[in-house]
Amino acid sequence: MDQSRMGDELMQIGQVATRIGLSLRTIRHWDDVGLVTPSARSAGGFRLYTESDVDRLAFIKRLKPLDFSLDQIKELMATVDGLRGRSGLDPERVEDLLGRLAMFRAATDSRLETLRHQVDSLESLSRDLKTLDADARSQGASQAP
Repeated sequence: MDQSRMGDELMQIGQVATRIGLSLRTIRHWDDVGLVTPSARSAGGFRLYTESDVDRLAFIKRLKPLDFSLDQIKELMATVDGLRGRSGLDPERVEDLLGRLAMFRAATDSRLETLRHQVDSLESLSRDLKTLDADARSQGASQAP
């Protein structure tokens, strides 16, 4: 693909991996499973990525630690892609995509609430342990000869 037609500087996979902190293996795997297809290939067949491709990789990277499976990520990305290119879609399809997006948002909100609860619990435990530590130290100091 001609770089000037794309309007983006093309980056090799190593540059992309370093920039967003992913391994080459992960990027290749995500290509193999259809999550992120590079916008171009070099004459030698090397993957070449645009800024838009890098943004997509970074977005997917943010999803992985949130316990989304690759299939769920593929579904979410298909939903996002469909909504971004929805100008030619019939209203029923747009509503279907919006419904899917709402399901992902609800799952994300639920996960966020769970994490907030875990953080609250950890903060409470940390306070309790600090109090216990302080009490134990003060008792030890008062019992010293």
